[in-house]
Amino acid sequence: MLIQRDKWIQYGILGSETSLAKHLPATQLLTQNTLKNMLLQYSNVVLKPRNGSYGRDIVFIQRNRSNGYRIQNEDSTIHMKNIDQLLQWIQSTDKADGYIVQERLRLAQIQHKPFDIRIMVQRQKGTSSPWNATGSYAKVASQGYLVTNVTSCTISVLRALQLARIGDSGVMNKIEKIARIAAKCLGEHYPDLRQVGFDIGIDRNRRVWIIEGNYKPDLRPFRRLRDSSMYRRILWYKEH
Repeated sequence: MLIQRDKWIQYGILGSETSLAKHLPATQLLTQNTLKNMLLQYSNVVLKPRNGSYGRDIVFIQRNRSNGYRIQNEDSTIHMKNIDQLLQWIQSTDKADGYIVQERLRLAQIQHKPFDIRIMVQRQKGTSSPWNATGSYAKVASQGYLVTNVTSCTISVLRALQLARIGDSGVMNKIEKIARIAAKCLGEHYPDLRQVGFDIGIDRNRRVWIIEGNYKPDLRPFRRLRDSSMYRRILWYKEH
């Protein structure tokens, strides 16, 4: 079966697994009604292109106390006075089609900058091969950005957890377990799938969230890590 990068399809696959559903942020296809309802329920939401990558074209919308809206894309911000103005703006952009709207996660921070975790999960050739976590690092957002794809630095996960004061190796073990279950779920749907780079978030209440899984993850950050064993392990799995 053709592996589809579509975030909405992936959300449906992962959400069908009971143990994973609680680790997925609330998500809907973007329409005027779903946007209004999500903003009423959460006040902070994210718009993402279904087939986007590298954090491009992601829009953050925040409802304020006077029912106005703050919209941030990368490091630029605009304001809308009311929901009608917001909906008109959405309709006038290319975001009217092909987007999802998602509950915004309040990610844990390091020096007031949000971070998330990239974890590689791979299996050897053959659909019966078990999935294993083969590498990980933390991505810290640049100053003024809400997406970690624009990073100020990459550091080890344990170091990030210590700096954010939200956990230790026990949290990392939980993240690896969730990632393996998620990879197995996707692998059952896509038998040819052998690697997934998951973006995992931890909120300020130490709850673990699956942000998304990338089927063709960028390996360059692993190559730049001080610990080269992860990169070698990832390459070994790609070849075997």
